[in-house]
This record gives sequence, C-alpha cells and structure tokens, in this order.
Amino acid sequence: MMERVIPVGPFHPLLEEAEFFTLKVDGEYVVDIDIEIGWLHRGHEFISEQKTFTQSIYLVERICGICSTSHPIAFVHAVEDVADIEVPVRAKIIRTLIGELERIHSHLLWIGLAGHFIGYDTVWMWAWKYREPVLQMFEIISGNRNHYGMMRIGGVGKDVEPDSISDLEKILSSIEKKMYMFAKVVKDDPVLKSRLKGVGVLKKEDAIAYCAVGPTARASGVAIDVRKDEPRDAYDMVNFNIIVLENGDVYDKFVARVLEVIESAKICKQCLKLLRKEKGPVLNNVKEIPPGEGIGRYEAPRGEVLHYVRTDGSNRAVRHKVRAPSYANIPTCKASCIGIPVADALITTASIDPCYCCTERSVKIVDEKNRELHLDLLKLSWEKTERIRRGL
Repeated sequence: MMERVIPVGPFHPLLEEAEFFTLKVDGEYVVDIDIEIGWLHRGHEFISEQKTFTQSIYLVERICGICSTSHPIAFVHAVEDVADIEVPVRAKIIRTLIGELERIHSHLLWIGLAGHFIGYDTVWMWAWKYREPVLQMFEIISGNRNHYGMMRIGGVGKDVEPDSISDLEKILSSIEKKMYMFAKVVKDDPVLKSRLKGVGVLKKEDAIAYCAVGPTARASGVAIDVRKDEPRDAYDMVNFNIIVLENGDVYDKFVARVLEVIESAKICKQCLKLLRKEKGPVLNNVKEIPPGEGIGRYEAPRGEVLHYVRTDGSNRAVRHKVRAPSYANIPTCKASCIGIPVADALITTASIDPCYCCTERSVKIVDEKNRELHLDLLKLSWEKTERIRRGL
C-alpha cells in the first residue's frame, strides 16, 4: 500500500500550542513520525541576561503558565548554588508546598485534556472541577491563581499566614478524597482501560535511550525523580513515594499522574503541619552574587527542569541556559508512535504532556571574536547575482 503523509499543525485544533507533526502512514498505521519545533521562540534566555536576578525570576515564571513555579525554583537554586546561599527552613517548606500544589493542578489539567482527547468529556469536567480548589489555595497563599511571584534568591517573597492553614488543610483534604475516588474510577472504568491500555507503549530501554524524564519515564519503569535523587528545599523533611509503573503505555502514564496527585497532596499536608511548628524568617538577606557557575534542578510536573547560570559578580547572569523536561520527552514519540493506528497517535503524543513554550530555543551565530553574525538573505541574493554577472 502507498505511504501517505498526514500533517498535524503547526496550528491545529487538537494541539494546545503551535507545533508541527508529520505522520507517515501505511493504511491505518503510523510508519514514521517527524516533529518540527521552533514555532514559539520568545528569547527568554537572551532577555534574562539583560535583567537583574530578581527581574529574571519574574521572567522565567512566564516561560510556561503551568510550570510557573518550577522554572523560578530551578533558577533560584542555580543562583544559590553559585553563592552557596542558605535558605531559611520555613522558606524551604513554603517552596515545597507551592511546588507540589503546582504538580497537582498541572496533572489534573493533563488528566482533563486526556479525557477530552479520547472523547470522554466526563473525565475532563471532573478533573478540571477538582483543579479549581487548588487554584483557590494559590490565591489564599500568594494572592494569585497563577504566576504566584513567590520565589526569591535566599527564600520566598511571602509567608503563609498562620490563620489560613486550617482553611488550606480543609481544601486539601477534599481534593485528596476526590483523587482517591478518581484512582478507583481509573482502576475500574472499562472505557479508559480498553481505550488506553497497550496504546503507545514506551519500553523501559527506549525511555532510558531517549533520556526520558518525569511521569513519562516512571510509567516505563525508570525510577528517577529529582525530589528523591537530589532532595532540596523540604523534600528531605517529608515522606512520600515516587510512582513507578511498568507497562509504559498511555494507561500507565494516566495512572501514574493520578497517583502522583495523591502523593503530592500528602506532601502538602505534611508541609502545612510543619508550618504550624516552624517559625522564623522566610528570606535570607542576600547582598551580592559572586562570579561563578551554578546549576538548579527541580522535578517539575513533566520531569526534571534544569537551569544553568554563569555570573561575573554583577547583578545579573551573563549566561542563562534552560532545559525543560519536554525537550527530553518529545523525541520519545519516535519510539511510542510508530506501529500504532492513526486514531491512537494523538493521545500517544499527548501522553508525554508536552509543553512547547518551555522547550523552544533558537541559535545565535557568532564569529571567533564573539561578534554576532546575521544571515542577510537579501545580501546573499545580491552576491549570487553579482557572481553570475561576472561569469557571463
């Protein structure tokens, strides 16, 4: 049978962001897939190098609307790594609380979208209904439902009001109860099982070969999690399990996120309990950042996010590099999509919870003297015409 090409994107109703997938199909089955990125570049790394450290926190918060605290946490970790800055214990607890609340709302967002993608809108409505109280918790803590503006180098910018802890615990308990119900539904629901089990399998060896991270890797049996592998903030003060499953299919990625929400709720409850006992400042007074290099790692909802910072003793980074988890996870579609029916391709690509606005990068070309080179197409055209003219 003749191979045909199905273009999906770069702007498509089924894509949350601009991206271009080319599916090569033989009949109903995918025989190859190409992924073209580069539609959402916004120059965050370049802009960050023009901003002060504090301004850059607000900038990286806007790399992604969903991971709006994962990037700031990784960035402040990187700067604190340069100067070996101590963070007050109460600030560590608040950072962990905010990070885990973000994981809950991000996973619920994906669960809802996954339900919609397979035509099961009840799942979508449930998940997004249960996500709403999480956003209310953010508003109680920070004053904002998104872009919380909480991270600072050396701590956090705002304390959790002691009077609000009881209200936060009540909301969290209600979310936890709903998620246990959700976990039971996922286990028993015949539609979800028949639609997602055995679909888009990413084998453990492929997950390792592609350096997959986060739930994408853990659903394939790869037990990696920055929160356990390199615990910072309050992760060594709380008890939790990392969710590792074996089959690597879309169903296991779904289940992994549901169970991770329950684990995150447990962490948040422990953080609130610790905040009742732990008093003290939430911000260390950092006066200057010395020259040096630092790396910040954090387990974002989609997996490890990494920020690299190089400083020269001034009040800003002279080099700032960001690696988002989707950069590692998107290529795994090469392993999970080939050989599956076209009807399963969408939910399989979506199962990595891709975030293209986190991932997009561009390249600046410089000569040996670090002077920026611009590719002037008009000039190239003129030069070619001149060469031809001289040859006539």
